[in-house]
Amino acid sequence: MAKKKAKKAGKKRKPNAAFMKAMTPSASLAAVVGSSAMPRTEVTKKIWGYIKRNSLQDKKNRRMINADDKLKAVFGGKSQVSMFEMTKLVNKHLK
Repeated sequence: MAKKKAKKAGKKRKPNAAFMKAMTPSASLAAVVGSSAMPRTEVTKKIWGYIKRNSLQDKKNRRMINADDKLKAVFGGKSQVSMFEMTKLVNKHLK
């Protein structure tokens, strides 16, 4: 049984092709991450970079993101969203 586990752990994970497909951001999302086409993973990284640079993470509850004017457009007018809701809202802005 231990041999099976070791074999499975040694296998390198292949990235999901759907995640790596370049997507075009909408105009409101492009204001935050840039207008060039990029994979979802890169979009998420850039949004987190923007959130950290502008100190938009809630001080008490770190899972909540406080939206500034640019992010409010992406979050459908909401002033605060959870980090899990954020990814769902961002996906609506990718084509």
